Amino acid sequence: MVEEMHSCPELEEVVVFFYNPNIHPRKEYEIRKEENKRFCERLSIKFIDVDYDPDSWYTRTKGMEYDPERGRRCTSCFDMRMERTALYASQHGFHAIATTNATSRWKDAKQVDGSGYKAVEKYDGLLQYWCQDWQSDEMTLRKYQISAEEKFYKQEYCGCSYSLRDSNDWRKANGIPKIQIGGEEAGLGERYFSDPLVDAEEESQDVVDEFFKQANELAAKSGNDVKKRKEALKVY
Repeated sequence: MVEEMHSCPELEEVVVFFYNPNIHPRKEYEIRKEENKRFCERLSIKFIDVDYDPDSWYTRTKGMEYDPERGRRCTSCFDMRMERTALYASQHGFHAIATTNATSRWKDAKQVDGSGYKAVEKYDGLLQYWCQDWQSDEMTLRKYQISAEEKFYKQEYCGCSYSLRDSNDWRKANGIPKIQIGGEEAGLGERYFSDPLVDAEEESQDVVDEFFKQANELAAKSGNDVKKRKEALKVY
């Protein structure tokens, strides 16, 4: 997405606004932030480093600790970050915002875009949300080509503490090593991107659909009951 925007002659300026208070722990946050900074430096793109503010995120998502991925918590998380992005954009003379969350098939594009559109509504047409199909096969493959070329760090979970918890619970139930934060060895697979075709296949629509089918079944069976969650996980 950033490369596409950077090469677009119709855009006067592209700025990366890094506001991700959801990412946990701090070590993972710093790894992801530094990689963004490095890529921006290579493309000579301005990078805005916003304060790490996890307490505000936990306050905003209180009561949604056991919501499934793509549920209310994710909407609240997108809303929070898009609102802050829109505020900065309006205060600094930008005319449009977008989000890299829209590039991942692990995210519901309609859910992400909904937060984007909602964030710009209050600015009475002075600020737009730039919506495109960033999840096409072509864009997905290009994303992983760049990731391999840059030897980007492979994230093993979405980012928040609840995603980390749920991912590790699922791994434990399937006999898979737990997620490793940083270091040269990943909990599963390679630590850095290296093969665009393999990486793109891991984000194929079939793989993503099967994951969320299981996640929704788990949520329906157990809800917020931790004991029921552990029992339900045993079937996978």
